Amino acid sequence: MPDQDPTTGGESKGLAQASRGVASRGVASGGEVERAGRDGGAPAPRRSLLPAPGQGFGVTFAQMFKKVTTEQYPETPKVTKPRYHGRHVLNRHPDGLEKCIGCELCAWACPADAIYVEGGDNTEDARYSPGERYGRVYQINYLRCIFCGLCIEACPTRSLTMSNDFELADDNRQDLIYTKEQLMAPLLPGMEAPPHAMRLGDDDKAYYVRDPQQGSAAEPVTVEQA
Repeated sequence: MPDQDPTTGGESKGLAQASRGVASRGVASGGEVERAGRDGGAPAPRRSLLPAPGQGFGVTFAQMFKKVTTEQYPETPKVTKPRYHGRHVLNRHPDGLEKCIGCELCAWACPADAIYVEGGDNTEDARYSPGERYGRVYQINYLRCIFCGLCIEACPTRSLTMSNDFELADDNRQDLIYTKEQLMAPLLPGMEAPPHAMRLGDDDKAYYVRDPQQGSAAEPVTVEQA
């Protein structure tokens, strides 16, 4: 078997592969690429008499004559979608106790590290939520929050939800760190500000697992008792 020069052998092999690739893409012998149709047969006919640049600029000129939608904000408030991800809200039970149990799962689930939670122990003299624990410190840094909603999915008690409030701009960075007092839902008629004893039952099951008939308009219950 004759010896092969590694330089000339590799170059000739590369040229052979390139020639086969060009032939498979349908390049004519004169160097001009043949544009085949979708079925691989004859070239597709042009549907417009305008040249290609004219078609592209035609899209731009067509938009210039359309009516512009102008929103009169802030004079007219913008109406958001029902599932809009806006400012967070810490919800309450129908008697006013807090739903947050200080588990810190929302802080662990936050990809931007925007939530800070410190749990506290409930006592019979000072009860803020059903069960043993409550959120003693709760802060959300809206300079970091990306409004992804992962904290909502991680909350086991449906305490943390997102409202439709999107007006969060401010000129002070410190004011964009919302505290628990700013995030708590307002007291509705029939609610009592904590701390106070449990009004809906003797244990936390009366709050988190109960009949739908025991719910209220402030907190519709959709989970039936097991």
